[in-house]
Amino acid sequence: MKGKIHPSYFNEAVVTCASCGNTFTTGSTKQSITVEVCYKCHPFYTGEHRFVDSKGRVDAFQKKQQAALKYQSSGTAKKKKEEKSEKKVKSLRELLEES
Repeated sequence: MKGKIHPSYFNEAVVTCASCGNTFTTGSTKQSITVEVCYKCHPFYTGEHRFVDSKGRVDAFQKKQQAALKYQSSGTAKKKKEEKSEKKVKSLRELLEES
């Protein structure tokens, strides 16, 4: 076996939460770890109803939902469906008669 290929292990690695500032120790190959959400501020453990979003994905999704509701309420979706259904589809016989 090769020697000295394993990373060093720290028994007292400090984990720091970025949102609430909570710190605790654990074992890790890194001496200090920063996390976005910990067990003290995560909505699942606290029972709060809030979104944990660091990149704005929830806001973008909600904007899309609002735009979709406006689109549906304007009736343009229904008009397009009606226009598609009004077009008569030609049969094979009619296509052959034209040429």
